[in-house]
Amino acid sequence: MGISIDPIQLLQDLVRINSVNAFYPEGPGEAAVADFVEAFWKSHGIKTWRQSVLPGRDNVIAELPGISVERRLLLEAHTDTVSVSGMTIPPFEPTIRDGKLFGRGSCDTKAGLACMMAAVAWAKQQGIQPKSSIWMASVIDEEFSCKGVLALCETLRASAAIVAEPTELKTVIASKGVLRWRITAKGKQAHSSKVHLGVNAIEHMAHLIAALENYHRSLASITHPLLGCATGNIGLIEGGVQVNFVPDHCSIQIDRRLLPQEKVDQVLAGYQRILDEVASRVPNSNFQMETPMLYDAGLETPSDASIAQLSCSVLQEMGYDDRVEGVAYGSDGTHIRALGIETIIFGPGSIDQAHTECEFVDVCQVQAAYEYYKRMIQEF
Repeated sequence: MGISIDPIQLLQDLVRINSVNAFYPEGPGEAAVADFVEAFWKSHGIKTWRQSVLPGRDNVIAELPGISVERRLLLEAHTDTVSVSGMTIPPFEPTIRDGKLFGRGSCDTKAGLACMMAAVAWAKQQGIQPKSSIWMASVIDEEFSCKGVLALCETLRASAAIVAEPTELKTVIASKGVLRWRITAKGKQAHSSKVHLGVNAIEHMAHLIAALENYHRSLASITHPLLGCATGNIGLIEGGVQVNFVPDHCSIQIDRRLLPQEKVDQVLAGYQRILDEVASRVPNSNFQMETPMLYDAGLETPSDASIAQLSCSVLQEMGYDDRVEGVAYGSDGTHIRALGIETIIFGPGSIDQAHTECEFVDVCQVQAAYEYYKRMIQEF
């Protein structure tokens, strides 16, 4: 008979499993949910295999053969969640109330995962052989360093891909990328009673922060028709040792949201010019830009791509918004798109509910997404 393919029941089963990313102190990782996903596929007689990524943390991939051996549609969803710290509801007790299903990961992105799994199992149960082969990849580590999708991409071949994220049932063809790095100001330590003997790195960093504030305002002129403008944010600052020292160091971390047309080397060169300008007018200043700690490119798939056109057509048939959209957040989709694979992002739920203290997803959207994936599997 197999594990239930009802998407709501399946979502509840997934939410009950703690799969907080192992990056967080309380996170066990994705091993338990990988075991569940593998058991689900085996219970429905669907070919499945694991891809080892990190110790005890595996991607799980299932295949539904299609008529064409040349074409493949990838369905991809991540299995990890963010921390449960600060949550005001029991994170692993899925509760349905007022048409919403509550629990950690219910929105981001176990709802999409459940719908994809249920749709593939339904097709198998109905004896449907899709036009293209279907791969369903459940991957680790999206919430920290994307090692799951990077491992998947090492050998991935597909004609198109749908990545599950909360898009409120809209076809997303563009998303912003992100670049994060640290800038450090170097000074000279001295006793605070003799400040003239030191070089205050915090004061120097204050000059740089003011210049960066003006620069970030100017990013409003860099725009994209679906994504709006590029943005920059100074999210962390650290400096000094104690209050009676002249601080010899101060560092900031910048989060820069990139548009698909922006190039990393050009973005960093723009920041270097600001550092050089500030250094030229602040005596004894010494600024250093470190190698980026995170880079994720923006995603853009042409609106006339076959997967985007089919998605819009299916949504129109279902009575939903058939326009293409862009989103500010990133996803595994950027890495898949970097391979040249036409990639869209689609799923139930709103990003406004992701990572929140009372995360939830609308049950009606889960049901609709299940129907959507069923149609996409049959028609691509």
